[in-house]
Amino acid sequence: MTNPRRDSRFLHLKKIALGLLALVSICAVVLFASKDARRATELRLAEAAGNIATRVVASRSEGGGAADFISIPIEVRKLNEIIFQARGVANTQVIATSEGHVVFDTGLATQAAKQRRILDDALPPGDITHVILSHSHQDHVGGTRFWVEDETEIVAHRAFSEEQRYLLDLQDYLWSRNRMLFPFMPENPIKSGPFAYGVIEPTLVVDDTKPLRFEQGGIRFEVLSTPGAEGLDNLCLWLPDKLILFSGDTFGPNFPQFPNIFTMRGEKVRKPIEYIASLERLIELGPEMIVPSHQDPIRGREKIRADLVKMRDAVRYVHDATIAGMNAGKTVHELMAEIELPEPLALSQIHGRVSWAVKSIWEYYATWFHFDSTTELYAVPVRSVQPELARLAGIDAITKLAAEHVEADENVEALHLLEVALAGDSSHRAALEARLSALQNLLNQAEGSFQNSYEMDWLKYRIRATNESLAGAMQMPIRRDTASP
Repeated sequence: MTNPRRDSRFLHLKKIALGLLALVSICAVVLFASKDARRATELRLAEAAGNIATRVVASRSEGGGAADFISIPIEVRKLNEIIFQARGVANTQVIATSEGHVVFDTGLATQAAKQRRILDDALPPGDITHVILSHSHQDHVGGTRFWVEDETEIVAHRAFSEEQRYLLDLQDYLWSRNRMLFPFMPENPIKSGPFAYGVIEPTLVVDDTKPLRFEQGGIRFEVLSTPGAEGLDNLCLWLPDKLILFSGDTFGPNFPQFPNIFTMRGEKVRKPIEYIASLERLIELGPEMIVPSHQDPIRGREKIRADLVKMRDAVRYVHDATIAGMNAGKTVHELMAEIELPEPLALSQIHGRVSWAVKSIWEYYATWFHFDSTTELYAVPVRSVQPELARLAGIDAITKLAAEHVEADENVEALHLLEVALAGDSSHRAALEARLSALQNLLNQAEGSFQNSYEMDWLKYRIRATNESLAGAMQMPIRRDTASP
């Protein structure tokens, strides 16, 4: 259900934010001749607009899952004598040296200007020599423009530009999918101004086989290619003298966890064997501290090693079990139901799900045609005949059967039937009520088991949509089902 008062407040704040964004561009380009003055004005106005955008997002958030990241305060932490971190939805890290500063990831665009300001207040004087980007996702590269100076090197993976290109080309499509999961997002992506995505041009690129090594202020830096985590363009930063690893999203937003080999919001496939190889490479380094670009640092060499080994072995186990099942002639759905992590390899599935990884690995190797239905080859989905099935069987009868499945806690079976019933009548009250019960049961199960944020966010979206449909149906006269019993 919509809240007119909240929506009105949101529209008011949105207008203010858009006005400030316009001022950022106007003031930065027109009003000032000095480059430093333009930069200072841009940062101040971008921070003001970002603060409003953050409040808008928080006001629309229902909490839970990915929405919890919005409540993380933007503040500076000094992790050791040279490493400073600005927290937020995503973290920005700065390694301060006597010959200038190295930035690793630049945070979400709407928070980055504030992160830059509070880091500047904490850092010793120095130019920004390098901005290293762990991968091309907006929450890791959004603030790049606020950090780059005349001589700053922008370091990224060789695949970064291609990954950025396809994400930009599909921006509208992916944005609409993301809003289903994260309804607090703005209705449309920002395509101009300082918060726009897809404008980064790396000046130094890192290959899979050759790290980028440099020394600055007596500190050795190694930028490593670690593909297979959040995409083909994933990088980590290693400080060999400090035994500190800056991991970006290599391990996801939590550590340790079963990784998000598959992302239901929609992106290119992530390759499991490459990810296993990346984990093995990081295990060999023996880090004493991991600094991720979400959440808190992890300390303790033995614990880190044990958790990295468990993650590697868990991915390998799921991969090998999927391959063995395919060779044994089992279907993808059979393997999704059967394959589970053994107790010694049990990991949190709050971000990645084992069953989804099974399906992703299957389709990575064997593509979308499963050799079990001729109809997969043609542009005629099963939904095209569902209205006819509903008329033939009777919507009331199908709904009654679905309700019996819900009562038996067979909620997915119920949803299959209800897709047919609602294809025949999208406003059928009993069918909508049964769907609401099935979805709520699945959400309760998700919250009581893996607590996977994507699964819960999707189910919450479907529950909202069903409630809206049900509210509309309640205003319509009841229609008698005249189909065959």
